[in-house]
Amino acid sequence: MYKLLALDMDGTTLNSQKKITPKTLEGINRLLKDGVHVIVASGRCLAEMNDYKEDFKNLRYSVMASGGLIYDSFKNEPVSVHPVPFEDCLDLIDLGEQEEAMVHLLTIKESVVKPQDINHMADFEMGVYQDMYIRNCLQCEDQRTYAKEHQAEVIKVNLYHRSAESRSRTVERLKGRNLQMVFAETTALEASPPNVTKASGLVELCKFLNIDVADAVAIGDAPNDMEILQIAGCAVAMGNAVEDVKKIADFITDDNDHDGVLAAINKIFYS
Repeated sequence: MYKLLALDMDGTTLNSQKKITPKTLEGINRLLKDGVHVIVASGRCLAEMNDYKEDFKNLRYSVMASGGLIYDSFKNEPVSVHPVPFEDCLDLIDLGEQEEAMVHLLTIKESVVKPQDINHMADFEMGVYQDMYIRNCLQCEDQRTYAKEHQAEVIKVNLYHRSAESRSRTVERLKGRNLQMVFAETTALEASPPNVTKASGLVELCKFLNIDVADAVAIGDAPNDMEILQIAGCAVAMGNAVEDVKKIADFITDDNDHDGVLAAINKIFYS
């Protein structure tokens, strides 16, 4: 039996209403009771997980901010932190402002956005997240000053653009920079420290737990799941996954609106 299950959140564990169904949660808790480590491996930061604290109260470890943070929820402390270099963080803020993009700073404990952006998230193809951001984000007008005061804490910078063309311009300006960059959502660009990904986070956590990565299962749907799926012992693509993810998966499960995670758990661990 595999020893660890790594779950992406959006488009995977969460359905289109950003909820975890009771059936899927029951399957996750069954695995935990049977001694399997179940972790979240997400692009989200801790603040963006507040809505799911009760659902995930039995999950101890998580790989957050695309590998920038490995967190122990039982001890309420980081296992490891990988901050974005300060100068790169400032440049990303500047580039986002050049494109009139929504700049999102993910830190160890906080999710930081500008107040004028959080009220117009549909403009950045992020309207589905607006209620969650309003509840959980720190609204900060001067993100440069915030970054300066929290230099060791910013672990990822998301730039939510107004169009795919705008995102492409930002990518062109970032050519040659030593950053880990990946596309997400419709127009988002996620920037992390060099070589920091969900995959590196899984490797680091498996080493911490004394588990071989070959004994891990990963489930995902989006481009930022590609690397973790490629290194896990078993790679599962959601039915709603992008085609590139489906191509590298060991098998494709149901979509996120039909308990695809539960179907994968039953197939892999209990069939």
